[in-house]
Amino acid sequence: MDLPVDEWKSYILQKWSLLPKSIQVTISTAETLHDLFLHSSPLLQPEDEMFLKRLSGGYLVGKDPDASLFYREKGNQKFQAKDYMGAAVLYSKGVSHSGPSSTDISLCYANRSAALFHLGQYETCLKDIVRAQTHGYPERLQPKLLLRKAECLVTLGRPQEASQTIIDLESSFATKPTLSASQFQILQRTLCRVKVKVQEKENLPEIFPEALTKTFEGVDLREENEQIPGASSSVSLHIDPLKGRYLVATKDILPGELLVKEDAFVSVLNPGEVPLRPRGLESKWDIQVTNGDLHCHRCLRHTLAPVPCDGCSYAKYCSQECMQQAWDRYHSVECSLGALLLTLGLFCHVALRSTLLARFEDVGKVTKKLCGEMSNQGICLPESKNPVQTLKYDLGGEGDKKDKAVETPVPGCDINGKYERNYNAIFHLLPHTENHSPEHKFLCALSVSALCRQLEAAGLQAFTTDLKPTKLKAAEPPVLCAELSVWGVAMLRHMLQLQCNAQAITTIQQTGSKESLITDTRRVRLATALFPVVSLLNHSCSPNTSVSFIGTIATIRASQLIRSGQEILHCYGPHESRMGVAERRQKLRSQYFFDCDCPPCEREKQRPSAGPGRGAFRCHRCRALLQGDDVLSCSGPACMESVSRDLLVSRLQDLQRQVGAAQKHLRNGRLEVAIQLLLGCQSDVESFLSTEHSVVGEIEDALAQAYAALGDWEKSATHLQKSLQVVEVHHGPSSVEMGHELFKLAQVFFNGCAVPEALKTIQKAEKVLLVHYGPWNDEIRELQKMKSCLLDLLPIPVGPKE
Repeated sequence: MDLPVDEWKSYILQKWSLLPKSIQVTISTAETLHDLFLHSSPLLQPEDEMFLKRLSGGYLVGKDPDASLFYREKGNQKFQAKDYMGAAVLYSKGVSHSGPSSTDISLCYANRSAALFHLGQYETCLKDIVRAQTHGYPERLQPKLLLRKAECLVTLGRPQEASQTIIDLESSFATKPTLSASQFQILQRTLCRVKVKVQEKENLPEIFPEALTKTFEGVDLREENEQIPGASSSVSLHIDPLKGRYLVATKDILPGELLVKEDAFVSVLNPGEVPLRPRGLESKWDIQVTNGDLHCHRCLRHTLAPVPCDGCSYAKYCSQECMQQAWDRYHSVECSLGALLLTLGLFCHVALRSTLLARFEDVGKVTKKLCGEMSNQGICLPESKNPVQTLKYDLGGEGDKKDKAVETPVPGCDINGKYERNYNAIFHLLPHTENHSPEHKFLCALSVSALCRQLEAAGLQAFTTDLKPTKLKAAEPPVLCAELSVWGVAMLRHMLQLQCNAQAITTIQQTGSKESLITDTRRVRLATALFPVVSLLNHSCSPNTSVSFIGTIATIRASQLIRSGQEILHCYGPHESRMGVAERRQKLRSQYFFDCDCPPCEREKQRPSAGPGRGAFRCHRCRALLQGDDVLSCSGPACMESVSRDLLVSRLQDLQRQVGAAQKHLRNGRLEVAIQLLLGCQSDVESFLSTEHSVVGEIEDALAQAYAALGDWEKSATHLQKSLQVVEVHHGPSSVEMGHELFKLAQVFFNGCAVPEALKTIQKAEKVLLVHYGPWNDEIRELQKMKSCLLDLLPIPVGPKE
């Protein structure tokens, strides 16, 4: 949730409505963010803080031994049912709620190692075994842990280490016989089996897991821009009084070329739907799985074996190294504030973390900027003797190169005109203070004030390191120390910036059963981040770039040919393939405060009378388009059919409910029931919807999955090809959505041993996906594996006889 929870929003809006008109006017007309914070912060009363504290109390983010036991027992149930993935996640929750160096945490680590062993995660299993031992795993249970360690080492091809582990295990048996006779016999039998495996592998060379050195190979810029770190030399930075800063191609750019590779300045993991603790219920804990359970809270890497923060149960990391880096840079301050930050929302959390990261730069310079440049009128100039920077760029082609200079302030640039990927660049992202409603600004100001009060009350020296009050130039509200007030204004600025500048880091998540032979995926939001360079790109409803993410790194590639002199454009969300021009413009105006005049919007505005096309209702008699407002009439020359729009909308909603029910049956393995429902939906569609309607694509895609699960690859491919036609109409033949659908079709042809069709589809899918992701994408790697297998199946051509 970007903004605070609904209860806090409602509370603050009511407080705003009860303020005297004079105070509302003062806050509404505040000329600077400092004035806005100055007039709002003292209005936060103790009773307001108590209300917020009660709300925050609904989030369980501390350590709790009872929770650890609860999750361990639930994990054991999953383990016994052979759901090792579910067990691992629940054991991880138990680990997070356990105190360090406790029996609870050692038992959870040991149990998780067993689940990881069954999942084939042997390296990670070994790490959990070491963690269990480090945290004091009971000595009486050590033999089975050592035995699991030996099995992992044998499987990984490390027989010498396995032999030493067996020696240690046998020594333990001899000196401390803590097992019952039956347990001892079971372990001895398993030990004999492991010994045999060790002997078989002792004469073989040791096999070490392949290092993941190629993860980012092929994702580097060919030539980095000297003026814009993280951007290609194929682009240059321009500035315009109306458009602000933007990027332009300095030469012709081919589809797939990498234009930006940038690590986020700041990112905060989206926790997902973290439920407030229900009052009056006996059970305090839930077993639902969120992003926070499966991804590192610093680098966003997917992990089944997170390492928890020692101080809270919320923050989890992929490694001890990530945990230490997070602690040193920001989590030492955030740790005790977890519940409050969940209540105040992601934007408030990102704002706090941005200011915490600013401490690692020139703090004196940053403080001076915060104190002296908090005006929301105009753009702050970079610090230099001459406040006007000269920005040179080339607008000509190879045959017409002309250096043109624009004398204009360049926000975010240093004295040499180099754009910086640092706090200075973040500070200069526009907050659009004048465009936000007074109520929204009041909500943000009081939320930040509450956070500052909590920091002050906890005695956290979050922002006071190396800060000198003598540098402060503006009057401060009496309720906060001077340093916190300055940084409070900075956090308020960031909260307002985020509405227009926040970038959602997304990932492709596999859905459905893990036993499925074809992949069903969906794009999910993983984190909220600020990228200084990515923020330079302006919006188009039909962009010429595609963005993807590897952890906290954003990569932007050209999705089509971009001519020299053309602007590099990104889509802020509303895309022409997903919504009409009126809806797009409304969304962009309400969130980003501008009226879109990109070519698709201009084209659609000029032909308002055009029919709704692919989302249209059709006449059930002649299949012609139905036109009109409340009553729709057939556009066919000889058909007089008419029908109420409300009736058709009701039919469409009912159809969508049936499709949803069929998809649920499909997920639960009730294939025949799902197919019958979907075939009925298919028949219903033909009577009133266009063949290009998105619901048609959903039905065909679901039928393809059902027949694939039954092993009927021919029928699956037929339905998937129909789904592909709908995707192409809605998103275009070169879209990333088309790439994902082609990948699924390639899987179907591969599993059905349709070699020529599979190879042809693999080639198409690779061509599309390479443009959007580059070579190191999971789907592309899978396509390459399939292609290699299929080529091995092809007959070897026989040459002519001599």
